[in-house]
Amino acid sequence: MTGISKVALVTGASRGIGAATAQRLAKDGFTVVINYAGNVTEAEKLAETIEKAGGKALTAQADVSDPKAVARMWDAAEAAFGGVDVLVNNAGIMKL
Repeated sequence: MTGISKVALVTGASRGIGAATAQRLAKDGFTVVINYAGNVTEAEKLAETIEKAGGKALTAQADVSDPKAVARMWDAAEAAFGGVDVLVNNAGIMKL
């Protein structure tokens, strides 16, 4: 990567494939927005892991099935980092 940091927003990033994706992007030099629906503990733990390794991370709670919540998440990412360069749509939506 160049000296310019890119920002990646990963939905469903508090665990599993999303967490692994966020960690890899951070390792590759991306600033990472860690989206989670309800598992704040795991999201914050992941952000701490990324930051301890020298990366930058922000946690952002949002239910990706709710357009208003997604807009708030996007606004938070823009306020913190000036925008988003990469979006990884990892979160799944289950209708029960």
